[in-house]
Amino acid sequence: MKPAAETVEIPWTSRARLGKNRYDHIELAGAFGDLGTLIPFVVGYIAVMDIDPLGILFMFGISLIAAGLYYKTPIPVQPMKAIGGAAIASGGGISAGMICGAGLFTGIFWFLAGTTRFINVVTKLATKPIIRGIVLGLGLSFITEGVRMMRVTPWLAIVGLIVTYLLLTYPKVPAMFALLLLGIIGAFQLDQSLTDAIATLRPDFRWPEFTLARTTWKEMVAGTFILAIPQIPLTIGNAVIAIRAENNELFPDRPVTDRLMAVSQGVMNLVSAPFGGIPMCHGAGGMAGHVRFGARTGGSLVMLGCILLVLGLFFSQSIGLLFQAFPKAILGVILFFAGTELAITTRDIGNKKEDVYVMLVVAGIAMWNMGIAFLAGIILYQLLHRQWVRL
Repeated sequence: MKPAAETVEIPWTSRARLGKNRYDHIELAGAFGDLGTLIPFVVGYIAVMDIDPLGILFMFGISLIAAGLYYKTPIPVQPMKAIGGAAIASGGGISAGMICGAGLFTGIFWFLAGTTRFINVVTKLATKPIIRGIVLGLGLSFITEGVRMMRVTPWLAIVGLIVTYLLLTYPKVPAMFALLLLGIIGAFQLDQSLTDAIATLRPDFRWPEFTLARTTWKEMVAGTFILAIPQIPLTIGNAVIAIRAENNELFPDRPVTDRLMAVSQGVMNLVSAPFGGIPMCHGAGGMAGHVRFGARTGGSLVMLGCILLVLGLFFSQSIGLLFQAFPKAILGVILFFAGTELAITTRDIGNKKEDVYVMLVVAGIAMWNMGIAFLAGIILYQLLHRQWVRL
């Protein structure tokens, strides 16, 4: 892992590239670095809320391809965690129409926040200690969640950790491929009936439906207030400020701005929501996962997007089985390494006591709620900066 202040070198040894994007086995391995976030939420939406996998996978595929071609860095596309967590935890109390309403409001809000420059006013308050605190908190959250998932099948997790540690030191053999293979073997070992279930899978081509037509005004309003508005502070900290900082530190030759991240998430959700997609964002943790396992360009996103498009268009009726069968322990290993990748980037905070203090306080709160952590960090930083409070 390189310090955040350094750039990520791109070994242009492969001929499989187009423009600034690379399309080879290393990028393909990095493409799966965010599965630890993607699969649990997608499975939850499908299994708990009975949402059609077609719309979810199709819109993720389109968004990943667009992001990879436009940004040319591994800018992630993830489910929005606060919205997804609340919806799945409801046990079916949240309808698909409310998810659509939340996605539309999210798209409108972030598009306007970026185009009117409102986001610049907010992000000016986000000083380096606050950003580092959010990133550290997210990294620690990934690590703890990864450990929790690994405890489901400890023996498989231990093997996954050992294999990953060994292979990350030898990049010619992508650790992610070994993890995926281990996950597949583990899935068959843990569920003996999986072979028969997979044998029944058949291609079944379908196009996404215009689900907005079935959404009521009541569901739109409920989705906005119950799901979308509570997500806003988290998105500011994680999917605007933190991802901009992480991308620009790792890839200074391909920088992004807060406004661009806001507009991007706005457009992404405005296109996705009417066709059965779920609210999506550019969470910083996803980039850490992609980079940790080899991604250095947008080619990784394009390849992952194509895979999800094919799965959605041809296998949407049975994809839930495949996702649910993948061992949680291996997803936990992926999350664990993505978390360490994030956490290590905060070591450039310096030795100033006040900055370290703000970072640690924000990180601690961020493990519970990133939106509140962002607000608390602004208040604490101003109190210390104006010397109204002394350490």
